[in-house]
Amino acid sequence: MTTYYDILDTLKTYLQGNSNINTVTSGDIFEVDLAKQSIFPLAHIIVNNCTFQEHVVVFSIQIICMDVVHDTNEDVKDQNDYFHGINNKQDIQNTMFFVVNGLQSAMRRGELFTNLYQVESDFSANVFEDRFENLLAGWSMEFDVIVPNNQISDINANGQSPC
Repeated sequence: MTTYYDILDTLKTYLQGNSNINTVTSGDIFEVDLAKQSIFPLAHIIVNNCTFQEHVVVFSIQIICMDVVHDTNEDVKDQNDYFHGINNKQDIQNTMFFVVNGLQSAMRRGELFTNLYQVESDFSANVFEDRFENLLAGWSMEFDVIVPNNQISDINANGQSPC
């Protein structure tokens, strides 16, 4: 009876192992203290829902990877390169893209794939810039994970688990 924990812990372990992530959280994003500067760069895991199929459970998952945007001390009028702006937003978006791309690759053909975490659909990722208590930027990625439903045979006719 640990399927839900297993998928969360597997994603958490992968994200914590990435040197570009400082903190991994899960659940409601509005319960995370996004004003706390020391937690960034942050990866946040949201399980949106699950679908029960014949012998598998399909979890719909969203991963949000983000960091705090900091302005430089440079005056915009003195800038030679307007394309990159006066903050580190593009650097953050590039780094967080690296994180979500690595995760999707591990889910498709890496170690996570061989651990019975199969993907059912394409991964969809969106770049974002959002103001919470501070300005955050990064990538939000959604995907479905298929895990075996080994517990279905453990339920007796009266709904009780034999364990």
